[in-house]
Amino acid sequence: MQTDFSWYDATTGTAQINVTPLLTFVENSIWVGLAAAAGYGLFCVVLLMRRVRQKGFPSPLAEQAFLEDVGNRLAENDFEGVSQICDTPELWSRAVPQLTQIAVQNRDLPAKKLRQLVGERFERDILAGMEQTASWVSTVVKAAPMLGLQGTVVGMINAFKKIAGAAQSGINPGDLAGDISFALWTTAAGLFIAIPLVVMGAAAGVRMSRLRDSVQESLGVLIDDLEAARGRSQR
Repeated sequence: MQTDFSWYDATTGTAQINVTPLLTFVENSIWVGLAAAAGYGLFCVVLLMRRVRQKGFPSPLAEQAFLEDVGNRLAENDFEGVSQICDTPELWSRAVPQLTQIAVQNRDLPAKKLRQLVGERFERDILAGMEQTASWVSTVVKAAPMLGLQGTVVGMINAFKKIAGAAQSGINPGDLAGDISFALWTTAAGLFIAIPLVVMGAAAGVRMSRLRDSVQESLGVLIDDLEAARGRSQR
């Protein structure tokens, strides 16, 4: 009995498997996969950029102004005032104010342990999420060309399958050209997705590095001011 996936070949007397429906399903799946990769990769890049911008200061002047304000409060041993500054709506989501609150709350620790604590919280609470998002961008960059290559293989399988059957049924050049076109377009689509994401991912990585350097420099100044304030309060 003939089905959509098999037929009986009277010439050879054997049952043949019809893989055309399966290949058609794979072709459609490849397009869906490429579209999903493009959308998710772009989403991850935009999310990463927003997180970096959210955690950093809008400008070096704004960061310097914050450090000076906190330094003045620490000079007066006004630790509660420092916490209030860090908890304002325009600052509470930024990395340095968040870590400043942690440092003030744990100001009784030795300087070495305090630096270690703040550094670990920065890596765990702020950078870890960004690095995870960046890893997904890298995964999409690798997966998109592979999906395109799979489309190339499927397209060429269809093309050679039609060439193999040309002796019995004749070959339609239009159908053959369509299979080859599919093979090339999927390869191109994979590259079109991967190349911009490589550039945008690199730009996001540069911003993450700048954020890391800026936060570490600010924390160095902050902990020095906190140590000085603690020394004055102990006298």
